[in-house]
Amino acid sequence: MPRIQIDLPDHFAFSTEMSIYISHVNQGGHLDNAQLLTLVSEARVRYFKSLGYTESDVAGHPIVVGDIVAQYKAEGFHGETMRVSLLPQDPNKYGFDLVYRMDNVASGREVARGKIGIVFIDRETRRVALIPARFREQVLAEG
Repeated sequence: MPRIQIDLPDHFAFSTEMSIYISHVNQGGHLDNAQLLTLVSEARVRYFKSLGYTESDVAGHPIVVGDIVAQYKAEGFHGETMRVSLLPQDPNKYGFDLVYRMDNVASGREVARGKIGIVFIDRETRRVALIPARFREQVLAEG
């Protein structure tokens, strides 16, 4: 099976920093794969907050994660500060990809990269919904 390859953009719209806590580390002494997703999820929440939204109300609609992929580039260790950078890309009728890169702030070492598939939901029917026009104009036009 071919390995996953994620191409990164030249720039990112948002970045945030966070520390790797001891609870993020596995028995191998490095960042656990499930905890990577926890950190990336926190960065996603901070991204939407920076736009004035919560995940339960993005321009009038809740969002869900439809899929998520990670490509590991190096280990992350307890006590290191990571920068997670995000950029919305590839919009479709119902959502978009949120591309991310995680790197060590002190060294610049890339730890991981990936994509999060964001899907808008109709609050009442709990089915997929079209991207709200306000969000498309505010955010996706910039990408």
